[in-house]
Amino acid sequence: MSTPALHSCLDSAHRALGAKMTPFGGWDMPLQYAGVLEEHRACRSSGVVFDVSHLGSVVVDGPGAFDALQGLLTNDLAKIAPGYAQYTHLLDAQDAHVVDDIIVWWVSEEYFLVIPNASNTGPALSALSDAAKATGHAKVEDVTQTRALLAVQGPQSRKFLAQVAPGAAEVAHFGVLGFSFEGVDCLVGGTGYTGEDGVELFVPKAAAPKMFDALLATGLQPAGLGARDTLRLEMGYPLHGHELGPGITPLQAGLSWVVGWDKPEFRGKAALTAERERGVARRLRGILMDGRQAPRGGYLVYSGAALAGDPVGEVTSGNFSPALERGIALAFLAPEVPDGASITVDVRGRPAAGTVTRPPFLQN
Repeated sequence: MSTPALHSCLDSAHRALGAKMTPFGGWDMPLQYAGVLEEHRACRSSGVVFDVSHLGSVVVDGPGAFDALQGLLTNDLAKIAPGYAQYTHLLDAQDAHVVDDIIVWWVSEEYFLVIPNASNTGPALSALSDAAKATGHAKVEDVTQTRALLAVQGPQSRKFLAQVAPGAAEVAHFGVLGFSFEGVDCLVGGTGYTGEDGVELFVPKAAAPKMFDALLATGLQPAGLGARDTLRLEMGYPLHGHELGPGITPLQAGLSWVVGWDKPEFRGKAALTAERERGVARRLRGILMDGRQAPRGGYLVYSGAALAGDPVGEVTSGNFSPALERGIALAFLAPEVPDGASITVDVRGRPAAGTVTRPPFLQN
């Protein structure tokens, strides 16, 4: 029997706004409201609000919390301090594939909020619990169902947010702050997944509907997962299950900067170090198509101007870029394929020409 879909505490608000809903990571979430192109362009030009409550929220709190995270995750928490956030990876111990890519909010000295992807909240919770038991007495708690997570994104996003929560609008890029809304304690991180300025708001359920309504009343446009995907693709950001996941390491994905190589240990370090020494068998690159046609995940990539010889790679994500008005894609290619090379994508048996490039496709 299938597991019933989870729902955001803002589900009824989305449906009242006419959102088209879609299953994602075990949740039923908004795909679009007015349309993907309109929502995408609103984020690039003004500001939008996404409900991203499908992302997990796991609190790691108490003595040993820092040591638990530092010994488990790839990035070096010692590079930041309380009041900041960090992007990091949870690796498989055996082959160093990315079990999940995670944002850690370091809220206070022994209090961390760990934000995994929706479908990976369970594995992340298990790994965090084991790490906490091994290093001290930190408490690990899944608080996903107690809050909404709202992403306010766009070049004007802070001006809109300041009308609702002035303190939250002051958070630094990759900073973390506490603030109050309607007498309820909330958190804000200067993080996002669009390439634009913006924040993500951790709002307890009791205040979430009023917060969402207040944000929309400022002129922010609601946006769904469709626009979130095209926005992240223009920036070359990886999506778990496409550019990250089983068989894919941080090195293959071009994310070696997420690895604290000088740390004594983290899960998967030995396997990842071995891969670094022998060299990767493939690497993630961007493809800028000559025309508007968008490659899709699974399409094969060939060197040169024809569908000839053996493929040199495979598309992981692709779509039409509203900003560039061309097709774009991310693909794993053989490491010898240089940036600037001409390639051909097999689009259902038809050749489509493009050029290899280094993401991002937009310089925001």
